[in-house]
Amino acid sequence: MSRHLSIEKALGTAAAQLTKAGASETPKLDAEVLLAHVIDRDRTWLMTWPERTLTPEQQEQFESLVARRVAGEPVAYLTGWREFWSLPLQVNPATLIPRPETELLVETALQLMTPDSTVVDLGTGSGAIALAMASEFPEARILAVDASAAALAVANRNRRQVDGNRLALMQGHWGDALAPAQFDLVISNPPYIDPEDPHLGEGDVRFEPRSALAAAEQGLADIRVIAEQSRQLLKAGGWLLLEHGFAQKQAVAELLIALGYCEVECHADLSGQDRVTRGRHPGDQESTGNHFL
Repeated sequence: MSRHLSIEKALGTAAAQLTKAGASETPKLDAEVLLAHVIDRDRTWLMTWPERTLTPEQQEQFESLVARRVAGEPVAYLTGWREFWSLPLQVNPATLIPRPETELLVETALQLMTPDSTVVDLGTGSGAIALAMASEFPEARILAVDASAAALAVANRNRRQVDGNRLALMQGHWGDALAPAQFDLVISNPPYIDPEDPHLGEGDVRFEPRSALAAAEQGLADIRVIAEQSRQLLKAGGWLLLEHGFAQKQAVAELLIALGYCEVECHADLSGQDRVTRGRHPGDQESTGNHFL
């Protein structure tokens, strides 16, 4: 980029670079988000004052971020935050970037919650799911668990900013360290991508933690562990909710049914992709009547 660019010229040049590199499906939006971040304004301000000139420092920082975006780094990591459930959340390469389709997991959980529910979010990452539920049910007792200390540090910063420290955090591998029969809901967006899936080498996911994306057994290994553990963690009649890949609906349902869950049901996201499966702890009920809804 040349020196002393106006906002309009800087955005146009950046969008053209991103388009030429094929680095983004939304080059204009990416450029606007990055420049808004650099000058600490919102995108509306950019549109209102397109003739304003960037300072040399702003221009240099913007060019650096655009170059990193051209190389494929996700916008959320470049700015350090992503909105989820209308909450501004910090993210970094230690955590997955919260995605809009995961809001279906929250929506499904909220339908099953009451103000005094006890909930655990296994593999919380940035804390997005747990904090979204806490924002809707502030009196509920919600625990967020993650094996990664670095991810929990991000979740802790988000807890302080969004939740005022009401959310409880714990380091651990899935439900290993949790006492039995204490939760009304177990919720998780675990790794569910086949390690051989070529999409892991494309786009933003190249920069996200592989341990939070891919799992053995064609993506089902961690789902299996969580489902097995949740039979002990859930109170009688409690619910397990899992996000999974669009092609894993049948495999996840069969797994839950084999483990004795009842009322197993899959929910599709707004694009029609099978995304969330829930199952209920049978309690004292006979499991022979389990079926897939």
